[in-house]
Amino acid sequence: MTSYRLQVNGKPHTVDVDPDTPLLYVLRNDLKLNGAKFGCGLGQCGSCTVMLDKAPVMSCVLPVSLVGTRAVRTVESPGTRWVPGVVLQQAFIDEQAAQCGYCIAGMIMRATALFERESTPTDEQIRNWMQPNLCRCGTHMRILRAVRRAADVLATQPVRKKR
Repeated sequence: MTSYRLQVNGKPHTVDVDPDTPLLYVLRNDLKLNGAKFGCGLGQCGSCTVMLDKAPVMSCVLPVSLVGTRAVRTVESPGTRWVPGVVLQQAFIDEQAAQCGYCIAGMIMRATALFERESTPTDEQIRNWMQPNLCRCGTHMRILRAVRRAADVLATQPVRKKR
């Protein structure tokens, strides 16, 4: 066991775990943050997507020892209340993008990363960006429409900072 100091959702945490423990397990088991889901355990489905600094990562294959001092953000983050996060969540509701809901936290985090990089993404950028995350229920088209809807709404709103 090794002690790791993590910055998760803006708060410091110290955990004592094996260096090879996936970040997903630390988030779910030690920090009780259950938004990110265990899907495949191989970094192939994206249900476990969280943000590491501003990049989406699949937390099921990221050893906690590689996180270092970088900020971890999950779907439970207060940052999801910033304007794009609220708009994005509402777009997923409006487009009925969730069927079972298992992939949605990962999809929301991946789309959040897109909006932090590109304020007005094209349909092609949205498709390419969201491609690594899978929906086993087959609502990909609704998910893409939700991200497009959020992008359209955000394009008409003044930019606001996170609270």
